[in-house]
Amino acid sequence: MSVIKDVNTFHSTLKSIDQKIDTLNDQKIIAFFESLGLNEREDVPKDFLKWETILVVVPNRHVSNEIKPYKFSISRLFFVTNPYATQIHIFDFNEWRAVTRNKTQFQIREMLRTGFGGVKKIPSDSED
Repeated sequence: MSVIKDVNTFHSTLKSIDQKIDTLNDQKIIAFFESLGLNEREDVPKDFLKWETILVVVPNRHVSNEIKPYKFSISRLFFVTNPYATQIHIFDFNEWRAVTRNKTQFQIREMLRTGFGGVKKIPSDSED
């Protein structure tokens, strides 16, 4: 005997509520990306809401610390700091996981130089 009187109705209600939560979270993600100006950039994929988890690559710890509080209030976001990036980028987290699987920390750091928003820094005369 089940404690819940009508399990099917209960599961249906939970599913409906979960769908509403997902919709609201998608709205949070869109608002967050708009506040970062990502919606105006051509290099940002427009289908990011289809991704299971969104990887947000930030260029330094200052930016990371500034947006860190939002990672707890918005689901489906994962943050990585890439010191070789010059701006914030987004990627499919599943792509990140596939590329970094079975890699050492050193290999990942080397990969970040040119991948996932990384741009190889070219020494200039002003950096003396």
